Amino acid sequence: KILAGVDDLQQVKALEMRVDTREISLGNFGVHLPNLRELKLNNSLLVSVRDLGTSLSRLRVLWMARCGLSDLDGISSCSSLKELYIAYNNISDLSQLTWLDHLEVLDLEGNNIEDINQVQYLRLCCKLSHLTVEGNLICLKPNAEAAEDPDYNYRAEVKKFIPHLKYLDGIPASQT
Repeated sequence: KILAGVDDLQQVKALEMRVDTREISLGNFGVHLPNLRELKLNNSLLVSVRDLGTSLSRLRVLWMARCGLSDLDGISSCSSLKELYIAYNNISDLSQLTWLDHLEVLDLEGNNIEDINQVQYLRLCCKLSHLTVEGNLICLKPNAEAAEDPDYNYRAEVKKFIPHLKYLDGIPASQT
């Protein structure tokens, strides 16, 4: 209540805070915020997305940039997400994102995605229109073992995996 600045937590639609879940999990704090639509946790210390609990099913926008995340286990409990900003973490596995049917915007800038085949999981996010992957190894070569190839074009490869994508790294996806 102090953080939100209101007595009635039903009124809270957006919340910004920094947390450290190494010592204490947030539990199911979302139960107390039934109308929360936007949650900004940038620069927090999150061991896992699971630390957010399972009661954020109505959340539409989630920011978790620079949170030290290495995986996305538990993101499926945020089933209404339309926008997910998880730049500058250590994420390499995108398979958990397949459950986000409403996802339209995904920011993965500066993560640890080393294999272009990870992008195939995003094909199942049929509403995904804006994707940011710059700053990942896949922008330079298709996988960690591959040699750098001057003919390799990550934009064309991503477009093959996600034909419905409209923008890639802020540029129309049709421009390969």
